Amino acid sequence: MSLITDHPLRYKLANELHARPFPSFRAPGVVAYLALKLPENAAGRDRAQDRLDLIALLDRYGAGHPKEGATHYFGDLGRYKIKWEQHTEFVTYTVFSGALSERAFDPAVFDAFPADWLAGLDAVRVTSISIRAELREDEDDISQKLSDWFVSESVAVSRVLDDSAIVAADFRIDETGHQRVAIFADKDTGERRLGRIIQRLCEIETYKSLSMQGFATAREIQGRMGQIDAEITDLMKSLAEATQPAESTLAAVLRHSAELESLDAQVAFRFGATWAYQAIVDQRIAVLREERFKGRQTFYEFMMRRYDPAMRTVRSTETRLTTLVDRARRAGELLRTKVDVERSAQNQALLESMDKRADLQLRLQKTVEGLSVVAISYYAVSLVGYLFYPLAEVVGMTKGALTALITLPVVGAVWYLVHRIRRSME
Repeated sequence: MSLITDHPLRYKLANELHARPFPSFRAPGVVAYLALKLPENAAGRDRAQDRLDLIALLDRYGAGHPKEGATHYFGDLGRYKIKWEQHTEFVTYTVFSGALSERAFDPAVFDAFPADWLAGLDAVRVTSISIRAELREDEDDISQKLSDWFVSESVAVSRVLDDSAIVAADFRIDETGHQRVAIFADKDTGERRLGRIIQRLCEIETYKSLSMQGFATAREIQGRMGQIDAEITDLMKSLAEATQPAESTLAAVLRHSAELESLDAQVAFRFGATWAYQAIVDQRIAVLREERFKGRQTFYEFMMRRYDPAMRTVRSTETRLTTLVDRARRAGELLRTKVDVERSAQNQALLESMDKRADLQLRLQKTVEGLSVVAISYYAVSLVGYLFYPLAEVVGMTKGALTALITLPVVGAVWYLVHRIRRSME
């Protein structure tokens, strides 16, 4: 087979599908999960700083460093195992320990993250999860533990992956600042399968938390959107009733339109990310293949009752914002049309006024022209009279008779001359 030149991205894209392998974990044990992001412009952050933060943590334990440009790392962290992943707008740290503490959900496992290292980070916590994985034994005992560990009205419990494990969570933040997840794994459940369960549960919580930021954004802008909606309605009502000039109404509508466009640009990324994160949450729940445990609500049912309404609120807010942007744009176009029509009418009236003034000016010009003919004729008759008076004595004609005789020809000649001059200037 002849050699074929590979696309420059072929290997990079193929390896991307394998860049984030699932962890391997065996029960019993505990897991500490931490998701961090910058408070502002997390998607545009310096990605190299994420790696430097990880290296600073690894150096505390004398652990090896990730490769340059790595987006994933798995290694030893003293007596723990650590998994690090870099995402579009956040990073995650997952610490695994095979030592099951006597105290349920003991926050001591988070001591793997030194306090001064955490304090030196610029990031804020999106979520943190304390996971306790036990071997499954008596189901009545599991029910008792669920009652002791979780808030009964919120807890979701399911048999997952063909009943290879029972998972439970109440999606509440406990007194230690972490969310709790319990896993009761069958003794035959393999390390990789349990690792996939842990990974998916962590992703469900992380992407749920991130998508709920879209809900917070939606609630934040709803008040101002309501004000703008009412103001645009009033402006259009005043336009219909002609209670104020169209130009002032247009200026107000354009201000609202600019504000709405700016608002739409500000929330576009957050809302777009919300839909991507919601899709991941739904997909991760689906792949767990849940089965009901003793009549308790499943993760899917919890999300349907608590999470989906929030997402519908975001969707409704996004739709309303888009509608408001379009409405303000249409109002602006309508007002611009009205202003143009009014200006056209004003220009037409101005042109008619100019025509009237031109007509009056023409009449005045003709009047002045007639008067000028009279004045010029008067002086011309006098000059011609002085020229012909000596001849009048010779022929025996009086000066008055001579003047009368030459007046009409002189006036005619003056009128013709003035008329020729005016015609040549037109």
